[in-house]
Amino acid sequence: HSVVRNALFCLETSADEKENHVYTKALLAYAFALAGKEEKRKALLGSLEKEAVKKDGSVHWQRPGKEPEVDLPYYRYRAPSAEVEMTAYVLLAHLSTHPAPSQEELSFASLIAKWISGQQNPNGGFSSTQ
Repeated sequence: HSVVRNALFCLETSADEKENHVYTKALLAYAFALAGKEEKRKALLGSLEKEAVKKDGSVHWQRPGKEPEVDLPYYRYRAPSAEVEMTAYVLLAHLSTHPAPSQEELSFASLIAKWISGQQNPNGGFSSTQ
């Protein structure tokens, strides 16, 4: 359909910009995964992997220039909702590929899922409603 084709053209043009925000890259990677644009999805995921925060056997993304979290006794740091959302979109982009994700992608996705599950509050919810 022409509307979808034009929308994808707009997204592809945006994806080619050099200075995309991490959140934008995460959304674009997921959109291209859903659209079946495998090369674009892989390119964005490769770029995102370079910006990933790998800590304590998990992987997540955060806003550029963010202040580091403070380790305090009896306090469990929870990431802001935007970071939970963008990390979840990267996870969706890894898992929404055709054919099915490779074993390597599934292993990496499990590290992302580990971080996301650690962001749950005591009631099982998240700081984000997305």
